[in-house]
Amino acid sequence: MSATTLPITTTKDPEPSGPRHWPPAIWALLVITLVARGFGFAYPFLSYHLKDLGYSTQAVGQALAVFGIGWLVGQLLTGWAADRLGRRRTLVAAMLTAAVCLPVMAQAHAFAAVCAGALIAGIVYDSPRPVVSAAIADLITDDGQRAAVNGWRHGAVNIGAAITGAAGGLLAGQLGFPALFWFNAAACAACALLARHYLDDDSPTAAVPGTSADRSPLQSAVRDTRLWLLWLASVAALTCAAGMFTALPLLMEDDGLSADAYGWTQVANAAAVVVLTPLLNPWLRRRCDGPQPTTGLLVVSSLLLGAGMGGAGLADTTAGYSIAVAAAVPGEIVFFIAANDIVTKISPPEARGLYAGIWGSTLAVAVIIAPVLAAASLTSGGDSLAALTTLAAGALGAAIGLPLIGLTRRPALGTPRIPAPAAS
Repeated sequence: MSATTLPITTTKDPEPSGPRHWPPAIWALLVITLVARGFGFAYPFLSYHLKDLGYSTQAVGQALAVFGIGWLVGQLLTGWAADRLGRRRTLVAAMLTAAVCLPVMAQAHAFAAVCAGALIAGIVYDSPRPVVSAAIADLITDDGQRAAVNGWRHGAVNIGAAITGAAGGLLAGQLGFPALFWFNAAACAACALLARHYLDDDSPTAAVPGTSADRSPLQSAVRDTRLWLLWLASVAALTCAAGMFTALPLLMEDDGLSADAYGWTQVANAAAVVVLTPLLNPWLRRRCDGPQPTTGLLVVSSLLLGAGMGGAGLADTTAGYSIAVAAAVPGEIVFFIAANDIVTKISPPEARGLYAGIWGSTLAVAVIIAPVLAAASLTSGGDSLAALTTLAAGALGAAIGLPLIGLTRRPALGTPRIPAPAAS
């Protein structure tokens, strides 16, 4: 019999009706998301740091690949740990590990040490994602309110990314690249303190006989066709979204635009998120407020992401790229809220962290695919082919997502059906 994790809170007061009434733990999770992303300098500035140490482009690429492997492993590991060890324990442990590891990596010079540091940094870099997803599902049981929380959470991620680019460039210019890793470490330590203070202790407890916990969380995940279709659809859609910060620099450099021009596209992205999140959130909250997962929204959002970022392949000015990035934001907002809604509604309570971790690994995979796809397209057919392949990735995500509409309206593969009562 497997062990599961108690929800962060077992109090069933009337469901919170809006942001002012959300539990303090929810606000703490949103702040942790903002701080972890806003001071998450390790990944975007790692290549600059290694170049500053004198490493070749090939060595830098290898270190980034190791970081990406760590990112992928970290999503699965922290998702599993969130179910087995508890949300708070996992989040605190991951953030403290980052606080210790990042300064050490900043001082490393030998390539083996750099790669070891990059692997550990990759594991903890996005570790809050599956833990926060599972914790929000524990704390907010109302589908509409949970969608609203996830909407603001996505806004925090994007605002944090804008802070990372702007503050990182200024700090690196004044203090050097190693200082960025120290700031990142301090932010992770602050996140650990927030989690330790505001999240309840959610120690594992024995599973209740006769529930889905009679199968291990891993068995539930492996046998759930819906999860793997969602995973494939998300990789395709997120390949478009990841292009905002992986493929876009390649496209802009190919058009002779500077790094400053790329910075303006990120400002346009953050501004569009800030403006559109409060406008879309009420509508998305109503769409998510029900027992059925929002698979239709996932399909539409994948097409919007493909069309928006596909437009970047046709741009050749800073304004054109900024418009393309802003045009993709509605699809990005809808996608993340819809995907989180689906993950929460298809996951058994004892496997919420694992399901969130498996789904969270899609971004790590997309970050690897997007620049490779963009580089190959630019080499083979120029901007037009890059636009076409991005549009095709969005269409592929929508096509894979279509079967989910039917599958999410019946029990998961392997879930026992309750026979109908015999007619009298």
